[in-house]
Amino acid sequence: MNPTFNFTLLGYYIYLPVVILLTWYVARTLFRNGRVFMLEIFHNKVDIAHATNTLFKTGFYLLNLGFGLYILEIHQPINDNLTMIEALSPKIGGFSIYLGLMLFFNLYFFFRGRKASRRKNVPQLPNLEKSAPSDFSPLA
Repeated sequence: MNPTFNFTLLGYYIYLPVVILLTWYVARTLFRNGRVFMLEIFHNKVDIAHATNTLFKTGFYLLNLGFGLYILEIHQPINDNLTMIEALSPKIGGFSIYLGLMLFFNLYFFFRGRKASRRKNVPQLPNLEKSAPSDFSPLA
């Protein structure tokens, strides 16, 4: 092997685009499909639904890319391709698991917001006990 070749730098050149592309793909998929939830949560108010979805997406990017950069450092010496793959596998795999957890965390908030929105829109039924005549029997 060429002693001047820096496998660690090559590992960073592989890791960074993978992290950026994974984050972009998950964010694009989540927030394109999350638009439906936002419209339902905000009762088809397109402006507020779009603004909220965009804010969630921005936070998603910042949080996930920030975490990807936080775990960037490769601690072990890398002298060949095999060692580089062994060093990158847990980093990329761990980041993928983290992204999956963040995806489900966001879905939880979408469903929670949807449930709260539906709960606010449930019409209240009149209390039949108070409004029914005293001689009224539902079984008669």
